[in-house]
Amino acid sequence: MSWDSTCDVGVVGSGGAALAGALAAVHRGLSVCVLEKTDRFGGTSAYSGGSVWLPGNHVLARQGVDDSVEKGLTYFSALVGERTRAEVQRAYLETGPTVADFLENAIGIPLEHRPFPDYFDAPGRSTNGRSIFARAISAEEVGDRLGDIRPMVPADQFGVEMDRSVLDGGQAWIARMILALDASGRAELTLSAPVTGLVQDEQGRVIGVVVTDLDGTQTRIRARAGVLLAAGGFERSPQLRAKWQDMPTADWSSSHQDTGSGDALSLAESVGAATDLLDQSWWCPATLFPNGHAAFTLGVRAGIIVDGTGQRFADEMLPYDRMGRAMRERMRLGHGEAFWFVFDDRSGDDMPAICVPPPSREELSAAGLWHTADDLADLAAAIGVDAEQLTATVHRFNGFSEQGRDEDFHRGEDPFGRFFVGAASAQPCLLPLNGARFHAVRLVLGDLGTKGGAVIGRKGAVERADGSVIPGLYAAGNAAASVAGPVYPGPGVPLGSGMVMAYRAVADMADRLGIADATAS
Repeated sequence: MSWDSTCDVGVVGSGGAALAGALAAVHRGLSVCVLEKTDRFGGTSAYSGGSVWLPGNHVLARQGVDDSVEKGLTYFSALVGERTRAEVQRAYLETGPTVADFLENAIGIPLEHRPFPDYFDAPGRSTNGRSIFARAISAEEVGDRLGDIRPMVPADQFGVEMDRSVLDGGQAWIARMILALDASGRAELTLSAPVTGLVQDEQGRVIGVVVTDLDGTQTRIRARAGVLLAAGGFERSPQLRAKWQDMPTADWSSSHQDTGSGDALSLAESVGAATDLLDQSWWCPATLFPNGHAAFTLGVRAGIIVDGTGQRFADEMLPYDRMGRAMRERMRLGHGEAFWFVFDDRSGDDMPAICVPPPSREELSAAGLWHTADDLADLAAAIGVDAEQLTATVHRFNGFSEQGRDEDFHRGEDPFGRFFVGAASAQPCLLPLNGARFHAVRLVLGDLGTKGGAVIGRKGAVERADGSVIPGLYAAGNAAASVAGPVYPGPGVPLGSGMVMAYRAVADMADRLGIADATAS
C-alpha cells in the first residue's frame, strides 16, 4: 500500500478536543498530522466562551474553589444517570484534573477560574462553577498565526469588524494550543485539507486517511498509532438535521456553515461505528438576524419569552440548554417555531439579554424581526399572536412581579438566573413590563452544535454495535456521542469532555506503541 506521507497520530479537525489530543501526542514524542477541512483553525471551539468543566482540578484549588472529583461525579451522575456508561463518566471526571495539570504545567498554557454556576440544582452542584479558561493572549504574541485562527461569530458570520488585539475565550485556547504545537517540532498542521475517507488494513484496523483537495487530488496519509476523529457534529447538515432532529433548518446553529457538516459522523459510519444521541444538540435560544443566521442568546435580565400562542412556557432565566429544550418541546407540541422576546422601553433600544453580535433595532425592524408598539394589542398584531392572550400573559407576569414570586416557573429562584442580574434574591429578576412602549424580538431554537456521534469507550476508542472496538479509530468532542447524554450539566462540559477523551485516546495509542502512560488505564 502506497502512502504520500506518514505520521504517528492523524487528527481530523482542529477544535479544542482535536488540538488537546495533538498536544498529548507530541508530549509523548509522537508525530502528529492535524487536518482541518476549512481555511481556519478552531472550529466551533473558536466561537465559544472557552469554558472547560473539569471538577477538582488544581486551578480551582489555587483560586479557593472548594471542589473535588467526588463532588463532580456525584453531580454529573445524578443528572446523566445510566444514559451513558458509568465507566466512561468516571473516566472523564477522574482524568479531568490530570488534563488541567498537563495543559498548564506540561504544555505551559496559563489557566484561570472564572465564576459561572453549574446548570442544575442537584447534589454536588457548584454555584461558583467549575469553569477554567486559558488566559487571554495578545495578537502580538500569536504573531503570524493570527490569520489562521477562525474569528469570532460577529466577524465570521455577520461581517462585524472586531478588535483582535487580544484573543480570549475559545480563541485563546486555540491560539495557545497551536503555538505549543508549532513549538514542539512534531506537528504538521494543514488547512483546507478535508478528510474524505478512512483507510483500513485487511484486519479492519484504521491505518490512515484520505484527503481530497478542492481540485479532486487525493493524498493518502498513514497514521501508525491511529486516527482521532474530532471534526465536530452535523449541525450544519440540513439533511441530517431533518432526519435525526426534525429541525426546519440548519441555519440557526452557532457553528460555521463549513464546519459541523457531519464529516466525522460519515467517516465513522463508513467503517461500521455504532452511533448514539443523534437526536440531541447543545440547545440554546437564538436571535434571528436578517441574513438567516441566528445568534446565541443568554443572560436574560428583563422581559419575557412567549411562543406562537402568546404564552410563557418556561423560566426565561434558565440555563440556555434547558431553555432551548423547553422551546423544542413547544415546537414538538405544535405551537410553531416562532418565539418572541417581549420587553418594554425601560431597556431603551437595547435588548435586555446577551447576544453576540448585539442586534441592531433598525436592521431587525426592517426585516420584520423586531417590532415596537405603544400597547400590547398592537404588538400582538405585529407579531401574529392573540392580543388577549399576550395581554393576559403580561398582566399575570406583572402580578408575580408585585408579589416577588413567579408562581408559574419560579424565575429568579435559582442561582444561575440571578448570576446575570447580580441579585441575591428573586425580586430583581421579576421586573414588570409597564413602560410606555413595548418591543418584541424574534427568537428561534438555536444550538452550539450537535452532541450525537460515534460511540466510544473509556479510552476514547470507537466501538461497533456489538461493543467491539474498531482498532485504530478514536473520537472526541462533538464527533463522539456525548458522555453527558441528553443533559448539559454545566459550562464547559463540551470542551472539557472533548479534551479529556482526546487525551485518553492518545494515551491509549501511545500505550499500544509501547510508550507507557499511566492515564491510559
